[in-house]
Amino acid sequence: MKKTLSRFVLLEHTSHPDDPTGRHFDLLLEQADVCETWRLADVPRVEGPAVASTQLPDHRLVWLDRVEGEVSGGRGFARRVDSGSYVFLHTSSAVEERVVKLTGETLSGVLTITKKEATLSR
Repeated sequence: MKKTLSRFVLLEHTSHPDDPTGRHFDLLLEQADVCETWRLADVPRVEGPAVASTQLPDHRLVWLDRVEGEVSGGRGFARRVDSGSYVFLHTSSAVEERVVKLTGETLSGVLTITKKEATLSR
């Protein structure tokens, strides 16, 4: 994984037909030509409880610059909650874990993401 500063965006995604709660958050991490993406059940809080996470297929880079908009294919509506920069600190394919340092207004700290949960710390 790269160690350079890249962009991230946190989107609130509502009215997705496959979402039983009607709302979740998508965390997009900029890569060279796509965004690595996770669905989060809620916004992680520093030293707060872990939130459920699921890795999604990569998303298009255009979402890094959108403030809000309809999601194609009738998959709901997304609006930006936070954005900023990040750097990968650690990645492990053995445990399928990503550790990134986020610098945003809402998400700021070290975020550890696995296939099942995400936690934020200082």
